[in-house]
Amino acid sequence: MAINWFKYSAPTTFYGLAGKLIPWFAIPAVILCGISLYIGFAVAPVDAQQGEFYRIIFIHVPASILSMFLYMIMAGYAALGLIFNTRLSSMMASAMAPTGALFAFISLWTGALWGKPMWGAWWVWDARLTSELILLFLYLGFIALHASIDDPRRADRASALLAIVGSVNVPIIYFSVKWWNTLHQGSTIKFSGTSMHIAMQQAMFTMLAACWMYAIVMTLMRVRSIILERERHTKWVTELPEVQQ
Repeated sequence: MAINWFKYSAPTTFYGLAGKLIPWFAIPAVILCGISLYIGFAVAPVDAQQGEFYRIIFIHVPASILSMFLYMIMAGYAALGLIFNTRLSSMMASAMAPTGALFAFISLWTGALWGKPMWGAWWVWDARLTSELILLFLYLGFIALHASIDDPRRADRASALLAIVGSVNVPIIYFSVKWWNTLHQGSTIKFSGTSMHIAMQQAMFTMLAACWMYAIVMTLMRVRSIILERERHTKWVTELPEVQQ
């Protein structure tokens, strides 16, 4: 039997689907995170140049990647909501912003912990570091702008414009080490020609998968809360068992 996926574009039907999907992503996220930490800190060998300090990359690199990808997805949802006036798209954009901001924050702090022993400083105005800091401010600006406007629809439109304009910063983050002479090293994850030990690769990609799972879980949980907030006066929400309790 064919499944009509378009019916899940409505908040009323997506709310139930999101609740069913959360455990399917939450459990693998915990398992994959544990596996990655074990491989990264107990199995992977010591780096010849950076010693034990390099192990921060097993958290830093996935967080950095997710901070960029989540922003682009958030901007995509915001654009769909702005162009086609789809409520769920705007709700998804709002739901993703806090998780994206968290990953940007983790990226900056783990980068500082890595940079201190490598560069001798917690922070330098490197092109990639600065553009990643701007990304964090864009996330926070999106959240603050949306919260400052009482009307949800007007808030969706205003924050969508900010998200779309701010998306130009993501390519700058990625290509900054190629465009400018920066202290930051090049891409850590390469699909060919990499000299990284197999255990390091396993730890990196496993943590990246765990972070993706976590991001999905948090987005689904948060969008369910947003749906309940915006639809709180509708009959279907008042009839939900979790609302009646």
